[in-house]
Amino acid sequence: MNIPALHSTLAADRWYTFTVAEQLGNIGSEVERTISWHKRGKTQQWQNAFDRALELIDLSIGDPRWRNTGTLKEICRTREILCDLFYGENIHHISFEELQKYFLEFGILARRDR
Repeated sequence: MNIPALHSTLAADRWYTFTVAEQLGNIGSEVERTISWHKRGKTQQWQNAFDRALELIDLSIGDPRWRNTGTLKEICRTREILCDLFYGENIHHISFEELQKYFLEFGILARRDR
């Protein structure tokens, strides 16, 4: 079964032109939305935003530039932490605020490099 891409314009290879900071900054935007909706108790909205964040993470994992690099490991670990925070037991003991700070740094870096 083919599931349509939520970020169809990015999935059309445009995502692979972004720097790692741009990719993680964009992922961070979806994570920010996820957290915002989660805090407001809007289950469907936070789950939709979470799905979009995972789709972007998966696009980054599939980016051939990050193969066999620390970048790929970090992106995979980020996915693991997100899934654990929202659907697991938060074994990594990450707070929403720590996650927001982590992604904010990439957003700032991506804007600086423009």
